Amino acid sequence: MSLRINDVLFITGAAGFIGSNLVKRVLSQNPGCKVVGLDNMNGYYDVRLKESRLRELEQYPNFTFIYGDLADKSLIDSLFEKYHFRIVVNLAAQAGVRYSITNPDAYVKSNLVGFFNILEACRHYPVEHLVYASSSSVYGGNKKVPFSTDDKVDNPVSLYAATKKSNELMAHAYSKLYDIPSTGLRFFTVYGPAGRPDMAYFGFTNKLIAGDTIKIFNYGKCQRDFTYIDDIVEGIVRVMQKAPQRATGEDGLPIPPYALYNIGGGRPENLLDFVTILQEELVRAGVLPENYDFEAHKELVAMQPGDVPVTYADTTALERDFGYRPSTTLREGLRKFSEWYKAFYLQ
Repeated sequence: MSLRINDVLFITGAAGFIGSNLVKRVLSQNPGCKVVGLDNMNGYYDVRLKESRLRELEQYPNFTFIYGDLADKSLIDSLFEKYHFRIVVNLAAQAGVRYSITNPDAYVKSNLVGFFNILEACRHYPVEHLVYASSSSVYGGNKKVPFSTDDKVDNPVSLYAATKKSNELMAHAYSKLYDIPSTGLRFFTVYGPAGRPDMAYFGFTNKLIAGDTIKIFNYGKCQRDFTYIDDIVEGIVRVMQKAPQRATGEDGLPIPPYALYNIGGGRPENLLDFVTILQEELVRAGVLPENYDFEAHKELVAMQPGDVPVTYADTTALERDFGYRPSTTLREGLRKFSEWYKAFYLQ
């Protein structure tokens, strides 16, 4: 199911971190394809970043940007009716674990109502493959590591995680009822240039420049499976071109053409080691001076509500079905982020 000339793809969250990188990748390597991108440009983080990403995408003549919201059902239906999408990649969502504690309404509107609208549109205007973003947060407080898509994930520790698990359940139901090929991707701590400012590496950098103290949760004992943005995009591109096979069960009804994959580095990093690498790369890039006193700007604190101590992806299924495993090291990724940060904010 490789991409073809005149294929029309729908990518939601197109001005977002992952979405914008995916659009660039698709159009730079498949100039005959068309991409319709949707984003509501909300102010959850600095809109200037989203505007900058959009300016990059405008260089592609086959990119059409729609300013709008997933929760606007009539808009979503009209786009599906007009463009006859072959592949849909739903990356739009209200992100962030901690924000979901104080702003739950945003998650219900975007992650539940918005995703329902996408599923309904795929039902009424059939597509060959729906790919959607899930999250490593669905694993909640699971003690068994690495996390496998075969594990039970019935104990979310944040509303954000609950909405992502709900997306997986909704997609499964629609795959079963309406024979919609769908694949959910559980992303693990995505980072890189022009990323989300609410992520730790970005927030730490902002605070260190301002001379503020950074708080390292769980006294530095947390581990995160960091995944570089290019590795995430490579995974999406491979997956979206290979939809789960349609088949009929003994009951004469569709066997759900449904799949789930982890996309993660498979190398959990201790947060203290992560901070050390980040500070070294910020100094190397000239973002911070060589004599910066990091110890004076670090504070070890208790775990935050909604956080989990470890994330660790089992990527066996991704390797088996697509011959792919993320490979960018944390130092490589943070080096590219640090160089981008200097060019974007300090020059």
